[in-house]
Amino acid sequence: MKSASGVVRDELHYMQLALTEARAAAAVGDVPVGAVLIDRHGAVLATGRNRREELGDPTAHAEMVALRARAGKGNWRQEASTLYVTLEPCPMCMGALLLARVERLVFGATDPKAGAALSLYRMAEDPRLNHRMDVQGGVLAQECGSVLSEFFKSLRAAGTEQEGDEYLER
Repeated sequence: MKSASGVVRDELHYMQLALTEARAAAAVGDVPVGAVLIDRHGAVLATGRNRREELGDPTAHAEMVALRARAGKGNWRQEASTLYVTLEPCPMCMGALLLARVERLVFGATDPKAGAALSLYRMAEDPRLNHRMDVQGGVLAQECGSVLSEFFKSLRAAGTEQEGDEYLER
């Protein structure tokens, strides 16, 4: 059932789960981005949160963590899945989502500096690639963006912001 804003209630539920992951990332000092991968019946297949700082791995974005968790269960192909993520994926993550054959992407906040779903690039629509994916942005965008903005505001206030950690300036 759709809400007054036209967003399906289930989408709000899954984005809230992704926001829970994002907040868990922030709690350990990672950029607060969270992801939830579900199957066509709504079962959660895997979750992920940014773990770059925690693991010292520049590829440990929330989307990559979720895809790796699911692939570790024996199947890298995700043809009938939807990924919910709080921030528009970067080119690396979009490439991984396309390679994994994810059917649908739903994200919260746009990323004007690195977004590869709708902002800077539209990789899911690129006819040169061998897979397409439905993309919907803006689900709980304000809340997703606020989590990021508050995280970076607290880093600036503490004087611990690192170069490159400026996903959003809202």
